[in-house]
Amino acid sequence: MPGCIFLRVWHSSISERVGRILVKTADLDPRQNHVFGFHPHGILVAGGFVNFCTEATGFQLLFPGLTPRLLMLPLWFRVPFFRDYIMTGGLIPSDKDSAAYLLRQEGGGNAVVIAVGGAPEALDARPGAFTVLIKNRKGFVKLAMEHGAPLVPVFSFGENELFDQVDNPKGTWLRWIQERMQKVMGIALPLFHARGVFQYSFGLIPYRKPIFTVVGKPLRVERNEKPSAEEVDAMHEKYLEELCKLFEEHKAKYGVPEDKHLSFV
Repeated sequence: MPGCIFLRVWHSSISERVGRILVKTADLDPRQNHVFGFHPHGILVAGGFVNFCTEATGFQLLFPGLTPRLLMLPLWFRVPFFRDYIMTGGLIPSDKDSAAYLLRQEGGGNAVVIAVGGAPEALDARPGAFTVLIKNRKGFVKLAMEHGAPLVPVFSFGENELFDQVDNPKGTWLRWIQERMQKVMGIALPLFHARGVFQYSFGLIPYRKPIFTVVGKPLRVERNEKPSAEEVDAMHEKYLEELCKLFEEHKAKYGVPEDKHLSFV
């Protein structure tokens, strides 16, 4: 009980500081299970956490009958006490078995939320960045095909605006160390900063910038328990097209310049 109370207080705190809006563009059938692709990862997946692990933005009101489950690195579920903390928010390990278990449930009602870019994408998260690590990330597409679950692109405008990050372009010693540590530990260690509690020049509290998380239209996926590489590639390409369309249709509303476009790597 104390952990749940603390979690609610923290959720309320970050929601007030950041400002958040969950935007619905289409109805989602609660009789089906869905796979949400969340972009971008950002530093801490703040938009994903607030929107899909709490009711701060009214997910259940917008999508009645659906229960979102955000995936998180299995490493964190081995940490005593912290494991219980994140489980109160409904997070599950980001392994195939955990996601498949939810997608196999008859009657639907589950939304598996995957931050597709993962930890490596966090190393490129900084204000003004629209780089999405997805070109060779096709496991979430294959997972959806194996269970016939609609693919839903989600883009969180403002996710990369919450923190500054120390410059770490590829080829620098800092980036080399970060990438090596990511391969060994499975987690990224971006050197980020924002503002403090009583001053705004430096600290680890996110900037007061709004996040607008837009949930796109579902992409119909036919069930195929053993899709070929070509079939996965074709569905992956369709998903990229839908993600681009979602970004382009909404970017002007949320302060993104007309000449800015998504960059897939």
